Amino acid sequence: MFYHAKELQFNARVSKPDPKFASLLLEQFGGMNGELKAAMQYFTQAFAARQPYPEIYDMLMDIATEEFSHLEIVGATIQMLMNGVNGELKDISEQSEIMQMVVGKSEKENIIHEAMVNPMFMVVSGGGPTVTNSQGVPWSGYYVDANGDLTVDLRSDIAAETRAKITYEYLMQFTGDPEVKETLKFLMTREVAHHQMFEAALSTLKPNFPPGVTQGDPRYSNLYFNLSKGQEARGPWNEGSSPILGEPWQYIDDPQAHVTSTDGLREQKPNDAIMSVEEADKKSMEVSQQRSEEVKRAVPKGSNQWNRYDS
Repeated sequence: MFYHAKELQFNARVSKPDPKFASLLLEQFGGMNGELKAAMQYFTQAFAARQPYPEIYDMLMDIATEEFSHLEIVGATIQMLMNGVNGELKDISEQSEIMQMVVGKSEKENIIHEAMVNPMFMVVSGGGPTVTNSQGVPWSGYYVDANGDLTVDLRSDIAAETRAKITYEYLMQFTGDPEVKETLKFLMTREVAHHQMFEAALSTLKPNFPPGVTQGDPRYSNLYFNLSKGQEARGPWNEGSSPILGEPWQYIDDPQAHVTSTDGLREQKPNDAIMSVEEADKKSMEVSQQRSEEVKRAVPKGSNQWNRYDS
């Protein structure tokens, strides 16, 4: 059950109305990297984790609920940035502030352009937040990544927090309002905190690489193909050893010749891989059995229930 406290998690403030920035801030209300996407992603992922991984379920639900509170902060900030616009739209007199704003051809064309870019926000909603991005594109459940495997989902969540963080970082460049910047800085910093929480949760799942249960084929796991010609670049991604598996990178300088000589890589042999093909297949079966048992043990046979309401 959800319980709503009317006080915001962070005391959002604005120095003055700013409809243009309010439109930009919609990106974090109904955009693909915004707070609604994050809340729904973690909320959805939590269901599959509920019984086999109750601790991670608890974390996902806590963070999902916090993301809903951040959505409220963004919505409140948008509304304050649009303060007065809704009332002005209801004032049909020529003396209303919004009518004075559009005096002259250039001003009118500017307002028309704003309305064309995001008609839901500027014309249809009357200045209230809409469940769209800054261009008026409606929010979609397609934004949500939930694969039912925490080694995959938690990495998606780390990426989501990273994208949200950089979006707030960019948004701060488009407002001069110190009060709004304080709110955005708070929201940005919570993305940093959540990133670390997801990293920590992922570290409790052993093994967690590669994501899922099936191991990579040792014949191909440490090959680097030099597929762009010109000034060559070398670094830890193609020389030395791979950072997680610890396999020496095999630098294929002439990919076409290599593919031809190995019959389209079908005759490729493992080279300095940590496992043979047979060992990788065995490892896949072991991890598969481990994950399967973790889920099966947590789900009772016969009748099942989500909670126990102890008095």
